[in-house]
Amino acid sequence: MSFERLVRFVPKGDDSKILIGEPTDKSIDVGLAVRKGEDVEVKVYSGKSVLDFGSPTGETATIGRILSPVTAEEAGTIRCIGLNYKRHAEEAKMSIPDIPTLFLKPPTALADPWPAPTLIPKHTIASDSADYESELAIILGKEAKNVSEADALDYVLGYTASNDVSSRASQFAQTQWCYSKGFDGSCPIGPVLVSKDVIKNVGDLRLRGLKNGKVVQDSGLTDLIFSVEQIVSFVSQGTTLPKGTVIITGTPAGVGFAHKPQELLHDGDEFIVEIQPHIGSLVNVLQNEK
Repeated sequence: MSFERLVRFVPKGDDSKILIGEPTDKSIDVGLAVRKGEDVEVKVYSGKSVLDFGSPTGETATIGRILSPVTAEEAGTIRCIGLNYKRHAEEAKMSIPDIPTLFLKPPTALADPWPAPTLIPKHTIASDSADYESELAIILGKEAKNVSEADALDYVLGYTASNDVSSRASQFAQTQWCYSKGFDGSCPIGPVLVSKDVIKNVGDLRLRGLKNGKVVQDSGLTDLIFSVEQIVSFVSQGTTLPKGTVIITGTPAGVGFAHKPQELLHDGDEFIVEIQPHIGSLVNVLQNEK
Protein backbone atom coordinates (compact mmCIF):
# COMPACT_ATOMS: atom_id res chain seq x y z
CA MET A 1 0.00 0.00 0.00
CA SER A 2 1.18 3.53 -0.79
CA PHE A 3 0.86 6.79 1.16
CA GLU A 4 0.93 10.51 0.43
CA ARG A 5 1.81 12.23 3.75
CA LEU A 6 2.50 10.38 6.98
CA VAL A 7 2.63 11.98 10.41
CA ARG A 8 3.92 10.33 13.59
CA PHE A 9 2.25 11.80 16.64
CA VAL A 10 0.93 11.55 20.17
CA PRO A 11 -2.87 11.86 20.09
CA LYS A 12 -4.66 14.51 22.06
CA GLY A 13 -5.87 13.18 25.40
CA ASP A 14 -3.68 10.06 25.52
CA ASP A 15 0.06 10.57 26.10
CA SER A 16 0.56 6.80 26.36
CA LYS A 17 0.14 6.25 22.60
CA ILE A 18 2.24 6.97 19.54
CA LEU A 19 0.32 6.72 16.28
CA ILE A 20 1.03 6.82 12.55
CA GLY A 21 -1.42 8.16 10.02
CA GLU A 22 -2.33 10.56 7.24
CA PRO A 23 -3.98 13.97 7.77
CA THR A 24 -7.57 13.82 6.58
CA ASP A 25 -7.15 17.29 5.04
CA LYS A 26 -4.64 16.71 2.24
CA SER A 27 -3.84 20.41 1.89
CA ILE A 28 -3.30 21.35 5.56
CA ASP A 29 0.09 22.60 6.76
CA VAL A 30 0.26 20.26 9.75
CA GLY A 31 3.09 21.99 11.61
CA LEU A 32 1.61 25.47 11.27
CA ALA A 33 -1.90 24.34 12.21
CA VAL A 34 -0.68 22.61 15.38
CA ARG A 35 1.38 25.67 16.30
CA LYS A 36 -1.76 27.81 15.98
CA GLY A 37 -3.67 25.47 18.31
CA GLU A 38 -5.92 24.08 15.60
CA ASP A 39 -7.20 20.51 15.72
CA VAL A 40 -5.59 18.35 13.03
CA GLU A 41 -7.46 15.13 12.35
CA VAL A 42 -5.48 12.10 11.22
CA LYS A 43 -6.61 8.86 9.60
CA VAL A 44 -4.87 6.26 11.78
CA TYR A 45 -2.87 3.39 10.28
CA SER A 46 -2.16 0.02 11.86
CA GLY A 47 1.64 0.26 11.75
CA LYS A 48 3.92 1.55 14.49
CA SER A 49 6.50 3.18 12.20
CA VAL A 50 6.56 5.15 8.96
CA LEU A 51 8.91 2.42 7.74
CA ASP A 52 6.10 -0.12 8.17
CA PHE A 53 2.93 1.97 8.35
CA GLY A 54 0.40 -0.79 7.73
CA SER A 55 -3.10 0.03 6.50
CA PRO A 56 -6.00 2.28 7.56
CA THR A 57 -7.76 1.12 10.74
CA GLY A 58 -10.92 3.09 10.02
CA GLU A 59 -10.26 5.24 13.11
CA THR A 60 -9.24 8.89 13.35
CA ALA A 61 -7.37 10.80 16.04
CA THR A 62 -6.45 14.42 16.71
CA ILE A 63 -2.78 15.40 16.98
CA GLY A 64 -1.65 16.35 20.47
CA ARG A 65 2.10 16.47 19.75
CA ILE A 66 3.94 16.00 16.47
CA LEU A 67 6.95 13.68 16.63
CA SER A 68 9.85 13.32 14.20
CA PRO A 69 8.81 10.94 11.39
CA VAL A 70 11.42 8.37 12.44
CA THR A 71 12.90 7.54 15.83
CA ALA A 72 16.55 8.05 16.71
CA GLU A 73 17.02 4.28 16.62
CA GLU A 74 15.57 4.11 13.09
CA ALA A 75 17.55 7.10 11.83
CA GLY A 76 20.90 5.96 13.22
CA THR A 77 23.81 8.16 12.20
CA ILE A 78 22.45 11.16 10.30
CA ARG A 79 24.25 11.96 7.05
CA CYS A 80 24.57 15.68 6.31
CA ILE A 81 25.60 17.44 3.12
CA GLY A 82 27.31 20.78 3.54
CA LEU A 83 27.70 23.59 1.02
CA ASN A 84 25.09 22.24 -1.42
CA TYR A 85 23.48 25.46 -2.72
CA LYS A 86 25.28 27.70 -5.19
CA ARG A 87 24.23 30.98 -3.55
CA HIS A 88 25.13 29.69 -0.08
CA ALA A 89 28.63 28.81 -1.28
CA GLU A 90 28.91 32.35 -2.63
CA GLU A 91 27.81 33.98 0.64
CA ALA A 92 30.24 31.77 2.58
CA LYS A 93 32.97 32.79 0.10
CA MET A 94 33.78 29.15 -0.62
CA SER A 95 34.36 27.36 -3.90
CA ILE A 96 31.66 25.19 -5.46
CA PRO A 97 32.62 21.64 -4.42
CA ASP A 98 33.36 18.95 -7.01
CA ILE A 99 32.01 16.19 -4.75
CA PRO A 100 29.50 16.38 -1.89
CA THR A 101 30.85 17.59 1.46
CA LEU A 102 29.75 15.05 4.07
CA PHE A 103 29.60 15.31 7.86
CA LEU A 104 27.71 13.30 10.48
CA LYS A 105 25.31 13.91 13.32
CA PRO A 106 24.76 11.21 15.97
CA PRO A 107 21.31 9.70 16.59
CA THR A 108 21.04 11.85 19.75
CA ALA A 109 20.86 14.93 17.50
CA LEU A 110 17.46 13.86 16.12
CA ALA A 111 14.61 15.88 17.64
CA ASP A 112 10.87 16.49 17.41
CA PRO A 113 9.16 19.65 16.16
CA TRP A 114 7.50 22.12 18.53
CA PRO A 115 6.24 21.79 21.27
CA ALA A 116 9.49 19.97 22.02
CA PRO A 117 12.07 22.72 22.73
CA THR A 118 15.05 23.17 20.43
CA LEU A 119 17.94 23.56 22.84
CA ILE A 120 20.89 25.94 22.66
CA PRO A 121 23.55 23.92 24.55
CA LYS A 122 24.56 25.70 27.74
CA HIS A 123 28.30 25.55 26.98
CA THR A 124 27.70 27.50 23.73
CA ILE A 125 25.42 30.26 25.10
CA ALA A 126 28.27 32.61 26.04
CA SER A 127 29.56 32.66 22.45
CA ASP A 128 26.17 33.88 21.12
CA SER A 129 26.61 31.90 17.92
CA ALA A 130 23.57 29.60 17.60
CA ASP A 131 22.45 29.49 13.96
CA TYR A 132 19.78 27.89 11.80
CA GLU A 133 20.01 26.01 8.51
CA SER A 134 16.75 25.20 6.71
CA GLU A 135 17.06 21.93 4.78
CA LEU A 136 15.23 19.23 2.85
CA ALA A 137 15.68 15.80 4.44
CA ILE A 138 15.60 12.43 2.69
CA ILE A 139 14.46 9.28 4.51
CA LEU A 140 15.43 5.92 3.05
CA GLY A 141 12.85 3.14 2.82
CA LYS A 142 15.24 0.23 2.41
CA GLU A 143 18.85 -0.65 3.09
CA ALA A 144 21.25 0.86 0.58
CA LYS A 145 24.87 0.23 -0.36
CA ASN A 146 26.83 1.05 -3.52
CA VAL A 147 23.72 2.50 -5.14
CA SER A 148 23.93 4.00 -8.63
CA GLU A 149 22.48 7.43 -9.38
CA ALA A 150 20.07 5.76 -11.81
CA ASP A 151 18.66 3.53 -9.04
CA ALA A 152 18.92 5.98 -6.13
CA LEU A 153 15.25 7.00 -5.96
CA ASP A 154 14.28 3.33 -5.57
CA TYR A 155 15.73 3.57 -2.05
CA VAL A 156 14.01 6.82 -1.05
CA LEU A 157 10.84 6.51 1.03
CA GLY A 158 10.10 10.23 1.14
CA TYR A 159 11.01 13.74 2.20
CA THR A 160 10.57 16.02 5.19
CA ALA A 161 12.00 19.30 6.53
CA SER A 162 14.99 19.66 8.85
CA ASN A 163 16.91 22.34 10.74
CA ASP A 164 20.67 21.85 10.98
CA VAL A 165 21.09 23.83 14.21
CA SER A 166 24.73 24.91 14.47
CA SER A 167 27.14 26.57 16.88
CA ARG A 168 29.21 28.84 14.65
CA ALA A 169 31.88 29.58 17.28
CA SER A 170 32.58 25.87 17.66
CA GLN A 171 32.35 25.33 13.90
CA PHE A 172 34.83 28.04 12.97
CA ALA A 173 37.27 26.91 15.69
CA GLN A 174 37.76 23.57 13.93
CA THR A 175 38.32 22.16 10.47
CA GLN A 176 35.50 19.61 10.73
CA TRP A 177 31.84 20.16 11.61
CA CYS A 178 30.63 17.07 13.48
CA TYR A 179 31.18 18.58 16.93
CA SER A 180 29.57 21.97 16.28
CA LYS A 181 26.53 20.50 14.55
CA GLY A 182 26.10 17.28 16.52
CA PHE A 183 24.84 18.46 19.91
CA ASP A 184 21.76 16.83 21.44
CA GLY A 185 18.59 17.87 19.64
CA SER A 186 20.43 19.73 16.88
CA CYS A 187 18.51 18.02 14.07
CA PRO A 188 14.75 18.51 14.46
CA ILE A 189 12.82 17.05 11.51
CA GLY A 190 9.15 16.99 10.45
CA PRO A 191 6.28 17.68 10.49
CA VAL A 192 5.26 15.07 7.89
CA LEU A 193 6.93 12.51 5.67
CA VAL A 194 5.87 13.07 2.06
CA SER A 195 6.11 10.17 -0.38
CA LYS A 196 8.59 10.41 -3.24
CA ASP A 197 5.60 9.54 -5.46
CA VAL A 198 4.03 12.87 -4.46
CA ILE A 199 7.26 14.87 -4.83
CA LYS A 200 8.47 13.54 -8.15
CA ASN A 201 10.90 16.41 -8.70
CA VAL A 202 12.43 18.19 -5.70
CA GLY A 203 13.30 21.07 -8.04
CA ASP A 204 9.61 21.99 -7.89
CA LEU A 205 9.89 22.72 -4.15
CA ARG A 206 10.52 26.10 -2.52
CA LEU A 207 12.26 26.34 0.85
CA ARG A 208 11.99 29.27 3.26
CA GLY A 209 13.37 29.95 6.72
CA LEU A 210 11.45 32.35 8.96
CA LYS A 211 12.88 33.75 12.19
CA ASN A 212 10.14 35.22 14.40
CA GLY A 213 8.03 35.65 11.26
CA LYS A 214 10.75 37.35 9.20
CA VAL A 215 11.84 35.55 6.02
CA VAL A 216 15.61 35.03 6.26
CA GLN A 217 16.03 32.21 3.72
CA ASP A 218 14.11 31.81 0.46
CA SER A 219 15.23 29.52 -2.34
CA GLY A 220 14.02 27.14 -4.97
CA LEU A 221 15.64 23.73 -4.82
CA THR A 222 16.82 24.28 -8.37
CA ASP A 223 19.82 25.97 -6.66
CA LEU A 224 21.06 22.61 -5.34
CA ILE A 225 24.56 21.71 -6.46
CA PHE A 226 24.11 17.95 -6.00
CA SER A 227 20.76 16.28 -6.68
CA VAL A 228 18.96 13.77 -4.46
CA GLU A 229 20.12 10.99 -6.78
CA GLN A 230 23.75 12.12 -6.58
CA ILE A 231 23.62 12.47 -2.80
CA VAL A 232 22.06 9.06 -2.09
CA SER A 233 24.50 7.37 -4.47
CA PHE A 234 27.53 9.17 -3.00
CA VAL A 235 26.84 8.49 0.68
CA SER A 236 26.06 4.81 -0.03
CA GLN A 237 29.41 4.03 -1.65
CA GLY A 238 31.21 1.50 0.51
CA THR A 239 28.78 2.21 3.35
CA THR A 240 25.61 0.38 4.38
CA LEU A 241 22.78 2.84 4.98
CA PRO A 242 20.08 1.10 7.04
CA LYS A 243 16.40 1.46 6.29
CA GLY A 244 15.27 4.68 8.02
CA THR A 245 18.53 6.57 7.44
CA VAL A 246 18.07 10.36 7.40
CA ILE A 247 20.11 12.42 4.94
CA ILE A 248 19.89 16.21 5.16
CA THR A 249 20.76 17.93 1.92
CA GLY A 250 22.27 21.32 2.73
CA THR A 251 20.97 24.83 3.28
CA PRO A 252 20.45 27.75 0.89
CA ALA A 253 21.76 31.29 1.23
CA GLY A 254 20.61 33.40 4.16
CA VAL A 255 22.07 31.63 7.20
CA GLY A 256 22.21 33.77 10.30
CA PHE A 257 25.92 34.53 10.47
CA ALA A 258 25.90 35.84 6.87
CA HIS A 259 23.24 38.51 7.50
CA LYS A 260 24.27 42.05 8.31
CA PRO A 261 23.45 42.49 11.13
CA GLN A 262 23.58 38.79 11.99
CA GLU A 263 20.32 36.87 12.56
CA LEU A 264 21.43 34.44 15.28
CA LEU A 265 19.17 32.35 17.50
CA HIS A 266 18.35 33.13 21.12
CA ASP A 267 16.19 31.82 23.92
CA GLY A 268 12.50 32.22 22.99
CA ASP A 269 13.03 32.70 19.25
CA GLU A 270 10.73 30.85 16.86
CA PHE A 271 12.28 29.44 13.71
CA ILE A 272 10.22 27.83 10.94
CA VAL A 273 11.56 25.74 8.08
CA GLU A 274 8.86 25.87 5.42
CA ILE A 275 8.95 23.64 2.32
CA GLN A 276 6.08 24.01 -0.11
CA PRO A 277 4.17 22.36 -1.52
CA HIS A 278 3.24 19.25 0.51
CA ILE A 279 5.77 19.24 3.41
CA GLY A 280 4.72 22.43 5.19
CA SER A 281 6.24 23.99 8.31
CA LEU A 282 8.75 22.56 10.78
CA VAL A 283 8.33 24.82 13.82
CA ASN A 284 11.14 25.14 16.38
CA VAL A 285 11.15 27.32 19.48
CA LEU A 286 14.61 27.87 20.92
CA GLN A 287 15.39 27.40 24.59
CA ASN A 288 18.63 27.84 26.51
CA GLU A 289 19.73 24.59 28.11
CA LYS A 290 19.66 24.84 31.90
